[in-house]
Amino acid sequence: MKPPSSARFVSSARPAEWTAEHGNGSGEQRPVISLRGVSKAFPLRRGHRVTALDDLSFEVRPEEFVALIGPSGCGKSTILRLIASLEAPTSGTVLVEGRPPADLAREHRLGVAFQDHALLPWLSAWDNVALPYRVAGRRPDRDRIAHLLQLVGMTGFERARPRQLSGGMRQRVAIARALVLDPDVLLLDEPFGALDAVTRRHLNVELQRIWAESRITTLLVTHSVDEALFLADRVIVLSSRPGRVRLIRELPFVRPRDRSIIRTPEFHALADELTAALDEITEGP
Repeated sequence: MKPPSSARFVSSARPAEWTAEHGNGSGEQRPVISLRGVSKAFPLRRGHRVTALDDLSFEVRPEEFVALIGPSGCGKSTILRLIASLEAPTSGTVLVEGRPPADLAREHRLGVAFQDHALLPWLSAWDNVALPYRVAGRRPDRDRIAHLLQLVGMTGFERARPRQLSGGMRQRVAIARALVLDPDVLLLDEPFGALDAVTRRHLNVELQRIWAESRITTLLVTHSVDEALFLADRVIVLSSRPGRVRLIRELPFVRPRDRSIIRTPEFHALADELTAALDEITEGP
């Protein structure tokens, strides 16, 4: 899809100030993901259109885990699609490592996992994880595939087809597939949204453990306040459509984390604050 003429992108060359340490030479960390003044409108019939995002700006720092929460229809998934180069902004700037997202997508440096696991039903778990190598025209790294299947707790199920796996197991495979090419950025769109509450809580713990090993810059879309607080370093609350940043909260919880933090007064206070903010947004003035 050709970007709209009002969308602003920079040269595909990585800026000189983007060093291997994600700094600019002065000790200041540059953001891995940057959205500045982003708006996105979708055309409707008879010349009408709906504005999903309006003048939205935020950044994600190196090795940071950020969660996006907000009411349904506020543009959370649209943000991930912009960063994944699946959509182009109507106006504003979207950059990943100082470059247009399409550059990193072509280099297979963006990992994406959606609520629908999108595993190919005729392939085994091993072959589904290996698929990005084939798409990229590379020879599958058998050691890395085995390591990731072990990391997500799928050792022993390498040859199982998706229909032979539970919903939680299919999502584990999808996350391993998103990580297999060692991407610079991981984008998660409600990966556990279709699972039961017990499985979801368990996979939250597993994802925190997996993330702690890779320390990959991650942006998570979720409707769950508890999930956002348990996994993220920062939580960004979006307004109702058109989506704008309503509230940003830095989280005080150290890593590694376990489920005991959900019983702390700090966790409950933050959960109450974010839930109240969402209620206020949903109910309106």
